[in-house]
Amino acid sequence: MKTVQAYRYALDLTPHQERAVLAHAGAARVAHNWALARVKAVMEQRAAERTYGTRDNQLTEPMSWTLAALRRAWNEAKAEVAPWWAECSKEAYNTGLDALARALKNWNDSRTGKRTGRPVGFPRFKSRRRTTPSVRFTTGTIRVEPDRRHVVLPRLGRLKLHESARKLARRIEAGTARIMSATVRRDGRRWHVSFTVEVDRAERKPARPDSVVGVDVGIKHLAVLSTGELVANPRHLQAAQARLRTFGRAMARKAGPDRRTGRRPSNRWQRASARLGRAHARVANLRRDGLHKLTTRLAREHGTIVVEDLNVAGMLRNRTLARHVTDAGFAEIRRQLAYKTQWNGGRLLTADRWYPSSKTCSGCGAVKAKLALAEREYHCEACGLVMDRDRNAAANLAALAAEFDTAGSGSVAGRGADRKTRVRGQVAAKRQPGTAPAGQTGTVPPRGGTLDRMLATAS
Repeated sequence: MKTVQAYRYALDLTPHQERAVLAHAGAARVAHNWALARVKAVMEQRAAERTYGTRDNQLTEPMSWTLAALRRAWNEAKAEVAPWWAECSKEAYNTGLDALARALKNWNDSRTGKRTGRPVGFPRFKSRRRTTPSVRFTTGTIRVEPDRRHVVLPRLGRLKLHESARKLARRIEAGTARIMSATVRRDGRRWHVSFTVEVDRAERKPARPDSVVGVDVGIKHLAVLSTGELVANPRHLQAAQARLRTFGRAMARKAGPDRRTGRRPSNRWQRASARLGRAHARVANLRRDGLHKLTTRLAREHGTIVVEDLNVAGMLRNRTLARHVTDAGFAEIRRQLAYKTQWNGGRLLTADRWYPSSKTCSGCGAVKAKLALAEREYHCEACGLVMDRDRNAAANLAALAAEFDTAGSGSVAGRGADRKTRVRGQVAAKRQPGTAPAGQTGTVPPRGGTLDRMLATAS
């Protein structure tokens, strides 16, 4: 099975190498801002001409937004715009132009309805101080040295890695991997290089191919499995909150940058900002490490994993829980499970967003009309079942795998409610659950018998 994956390594750059990388990142920013200014000038000129009553065939010639067109325009003007252009690799300018071409395409597709999801805004100019330095290389000499401690990139030369690249080197030597591109980026005051690699992965099977597990993510416990296992929530951000506040107060007491007066930040402010950035980077690394270990274990052990399609954006509107939701990383868990199940020969099923996994009794199938967040135990009035609400939800998610297998690839009956259930007590009728493949959820109208429909039928 061929797939594209990334290998990310930290770099130990010398001061001279760091200046060279920053120069390449600055060249990418210059090319991006120049092309964006030119595109905006043409668009504004055409808009102004329309206000004068100019016909469409007499308007200023439009500028193409493709990468090839932007690259041709840059090559024609680079001698005047950037006389120093020969000091950096051509890949630096291609990085900025490619980012602009993709941003303009996303904006246009979102405006015309070709792109789903949140509206995409018009691209903005990249700031020298607020933009994350980054440059991508797609051509030229890109390789891992035989000592596996150094990499070679175009114009930057030989760069030292902070850790060994043996995993990537072994695949390249075996002929099962091919480096497609390399991106150098600064994250949290530290430089990293990410290799986009086409990998020929061997076919694998989970340790228990017939095992089905439901995963209910939450804040009290990071994940509750239908097998009864409780995965503790490490709460890395909350544990580091006191340290982050100390660093934040220390930075606030120093002279920082001021855009209104043009004041440059002091050296002490920059050191304090670096300390705060390293503390945040440590929290992010701890969270990423824990989520990777959890999702890898689940994908390698179970053949079928069922998760929920959570409305994380809606959860973040709750000011009390927003910080805890972001610290848990619900979306990251689902994203990692999506590709790791494919790597290990399993499958990931996603329950419909409106499926009431917490309100449904895993014993008899009765559905409660209301279940407060403070109620940590599920009490079924129909069959008398008493169970932890998260374990009950995980059991309901695991049961959805059978419904999916029965329905095949077609629509599944009983997709769940399309809105919140009214407070009218518990419905003592079994509700038909439903699932959908990952990435195709939340669009099918309900087909099960809800309380409102039964009352309408009776009347």
